[in-house]
Amino acid sequence: MKKVLLFLILLLPWFFSSLFPFDYSFYETLNLPFFAPPSFLFGIVWAIVYLGIAISSYQIVSKYGIKDTPKSYKIKLLINYLWNQSFPFLFFGLKSPFWGLVATVGTFISSLFLYEETSKLNEKSTNFLNLYILWGLFATVLAFTTYVLNIA
Repeated sequence: MKKVLLFLILLLPWFFSSLFPFDYSFYETLNLPFFAPPSFLFGIVWAIVYLGIAISSYQIVSKYGIKDTPKSYKIKLLINYLWNQSFPFLFFGLKSPFWGLVATVGTFISSLFLYEETSKLNEKSTNFLNLYILWGLFATVLAFTTYVLNIA
């Protein structure tokens, strides 16, 4: 039961920003590049990504214990979490492709640092972050292209 509780503690915070009532239709009002996926796909992919982050984090915390998990890992995870959670507020809340781009770049860069730190602690745990890195790269290209297409 403790393992399940720990896993849920590591998973559920990633869905925090989804609790806020943003105008998600804002995405559809923008000029989007030809490779932009339909909006429903984002929720599916992010749920899978969050599951991967939680599994990776669970493996690290299980290996070291909560208290003994290296501070450098905790800091990189927290920074990445804050960047990740800032996107809906900055993009949908402010209805700003520019601030969405900033949040996306911050999330992607911090995910690279998280990946690197994770690889030092448990190489197998990085496998659960691979989709996050790929999706983050795609999201960065999408956010940049969307910003450029919507410069007024």
